[in-house]
Amino acid sequence: MMTNSISENFTFLSSDKTGIMVYKWIPVDQEPKGVVQISHGMAETAARYERFAKVLNGKGFIVYANDHRGHGKTAASIDELGYLGEKGSFKLLVEDLATVSDRIKKENPGLPIYLFSHSMGSFAAQRYIMNYPDKINGLILSGSNGEQGLPLKAGKWLVKLAMLVKGRKAKSEFVDSLIFGGFNKKFYPKKTGYEWLTRDADELAKYVNDLYCGTLFPISFYDELIENLEHIEDKETNKKIPQNLPIVILSGAQDPVGDFGEGVKKLYKRYEVCGVKDLEMKLYEGARHEILNETNRDEVMKDIIEWLEKRIG
Repeated sequence: MMTNSISENFTFLSSDKTGIMVYKWIPVDQEPKGVVQISHGMAETAARYERFAKVLNGKGFIVYANDHRGHGKTAASIDELGYLGEKGSFKLLVEDLATVSDRIKKENPGLPIYLFSHSMGSFAAQRYIMNYPDKINGLILSGSNGEQGLPLKAGKWLVKLAMLVKGRKAKSEFVDSLIFGGFNKKFYPKKTGYEWLTRDADELAKYVNDLYCGTLFPISFYDELIENLEHIEDKETNKKIPQNLPIVILSGAQDPVGDFGEGVKKLYKRYEVCGVKDLEMKLYEGARHEILNETNRDEVMKDIIEWLEKRIG
């Protein structure tokens, strides 16, 4: 169910003076009961979440979604897509999410805030709850993973070497294929190279034709991403995971990012071991990486709304 919505955009200056673009969707025919903040994935834009936002509006949720630094309209230009900034910029990306949360709280006093996070955005969210455990009332992780293992350690030094030789803003198809090259291996027919995202041909075409999606990112992005993955996998930082924060992990069973469900189960286990009291997981049979753009997206959105409404009571 969708509803009449008002949409508006605004920008704010981050701590390093980067202008961050934020989208906002507001239901107009009912009293809001909560807010959903969205943390989008790599090589995409928050604008792609409009359909989901309007469905949430129909259930009484206000929605905020920012374009991460180096993405969408936050990026300085199309050519600058993927460049997050100087060293330590992924930590700033997480800080940007906290700034949006603070803005949400100020504009909507008393309303609970839930963070929906997808893919790269979910890896940012995993760090977010360690750094800012009290800013949100629940976390939804989509298209995520719990343990990268040896490929992460091997890739780390190759990426650093490539960056040393070519520079932070240089792009390398070799580095990209090293990190993500295997994702499309199991999917046929291979018409676009992005078949791992979704079974829905129309949604796939939208992604391929979007200037803000699927761009080859600079080497420094991979360096920043790997640093973040190491941080969230560290046993010491895991001690900062809040036990009272409700968490649900959702993934396609055919999502290579989550190692076809195996990495998702490891993530569930991590939070279980850390003592998270309200913890759920669901794998969608046949679904690939972008569960909100999959052929069963209505089922996914229904599950998310039920989870949200149960937490609100």
